[in-house]
Amino acid sequence: MKERREIVAKKHKAISKRRRAKILSVNLSSLYLKPKKISMENVNLMNEIQDIYAVFPFKGYRRICNDLNDFGHNVNHKRVLRLMRIMRLQAVYPKKNLSKRRQGDAVFPYLLKEQPPLNPHDCWGIDITYIRLSTGFVYLTALIDVVSRHIMGWNVSINLDTKSCLKALKMAFESGFKPKIVNSDQGCQFTSADWVAMLTQEKILISMVGKGRCLDNVHIERFWRSIKYEEVYLKSYEGVAHARQEIGKYITWYNIERRHQGLGYLTPFNVMNGAKIFKKLSRARPDGYVDNLKSKLTTYPQAQQLLQAA
Repeated sequence: MKERREIVAKKHKAISKRRRAKILSVNLSSLYLKPKKISMENVNLMNEIQDIYAVFPFKGYRRICNDLNDFGHNVNHKRVLRLMRIMRLQAVYPKKNLSKRRQGDAVFPYLLKEQPPLNPHDCWGIDITYIRLSTGFVYLTALIDVVSRHIMGWNVSINLDTKSCLKALKMAFESGFKPKIVNSDQGCQFTSADWVAMLTQEKILISMVGKGRCLDNVHIERFWRSIKYEEVYLKSYEGVAHARQEIGKYITWYNIERRHQGLGYLTPFNVMNGAKIFKKLSRARPDGYVDNLKSKLTTYPQAQQLLQAA
């Protein structure tokens, strides 16, 4: 629009300004409009709004308007909305179609049917869910090892974007492990160029579930149920920092101490590292089976020390 206005504003011998504006669908009166400078009163209000939003990014313009009136400012919600639009601030809340991909982005096939994960780090699943706070919502991204159920990386963010997913992936890589496959839905975060480039650079295969097939990524969906019923629904988080701290404590407990029925009542940490699982298997399985299982896990970091301890 700015370029079209400039073309209309330039002088032309053959075509009048009115004709040029009509051809380029530019409102002729907008060429003569001179924007007013923001008054100092509005600047002070914008600073107040910025301070409130920094602490409570979940408040919309109506609640921020109430806060400003409590601070002694005589403003209405329309003015606050106009100033927030100038500042490009918007309340954080769960949107519809969180897993909707952008048209034109790459979609990858589902690989786990042909390559089912048998050992730890054969496949990691990733997904995003929202966590309710006392003042709004935040988004939790997590990567789970499909075999051991160990949460490899996670991130809490006020934004639903690819950057949050990349931070969770970076945390997972800092553990010293790397998966053969990463399985996700077809959300725009996982079809973005940055996400695909990161996994391709690390030589990791990309797998995506089909539309309406949430059970193809059932392990991370099951984790969402666990963390919400055992942690989130039992507490009221005061803010983003409090939510991040308490969720981090729960994930640490989930990985190291929480026993899973599907794992024979072992913890994800033990199954991932292959320590106590050998003691249980040795009671019911022949020695050859246990030795074969041990040989598969010796390639993982710290596995040799854990095997000796077992």
